[in-house]
Amino acid sequence: MNELWPWILLAGLGAFHGLNPAMGWLFAVALGVHRQSSAAVVQAVPAIAVGHAVSIALVAGAVVAAGLFVNQDAVRTATGGALIAWAIWHHAFGHRHRVRIGLRTGLAGLAFWSFLMATAHGAGLMVLPALIPLCLTQSPLGEIGSVGSAAMALAAVGVHTLAMLAVTSLVALAVYRWVGLEILRSAWINVDLVWTLVLLVTGVVLLIVG
Repeated sequence: MNELWPWILLAGLGAFHGLNPAMGWLFAVALGVHRQSSAAVVQAVPAIAVGHAVSIALVAGAVVAAGLFVNQDAVRTATGGALIAWAIWHHAFGHRHRVRIGLRTGLAGLAFWSFLMATAHGAGLMVLPALIPLCLTQSPLGEIGSVGSAAMALAAVGVHTLAMLAVTSLVALAVYRWVGLEILRSAWINVDLVWTLVLLVTGVVLLIVG
């Protein structure tokens, strides 16, 4: 079970990211409504997932690089502090820095928008608690080696992205075909607040464990 929990956490966070409208499904639905085509929704979701994956991969790469110089405890402490700081910034200023993109954008533009949104929301930082035990050991890259650590990071990004892709696809198609955007007015929660709390709690847990 100790070996499985990071993968379960990665998949769970992928699903959570997929549920967040700011990560892309709302834009995919809006694109489908604008073009009057469910195909537009289907085409948009992989582009969104690619942008999200690149953002996560950059953070994973930073973790692997950090393992070349410092041990796991130092990375964990730094990550916990960064998560708390990002949660405070996101709560105070995140809503003022929304990335704007038009509905006529192509798939490359949509992928770039998704990358910027995931980065601005600290999505990569959020998955670090699962990446650290997978990619690092107690000493700098210890027994796992740089090649093995990089391969593990790529696998972790893949699991997270597939979960995010699956949930984003299901939500976007369900809202477009059956539910409708009226749900945003009648049955919605403050996802931004939940997101901030997850960042904050994750940071605190990492500091306590460290």
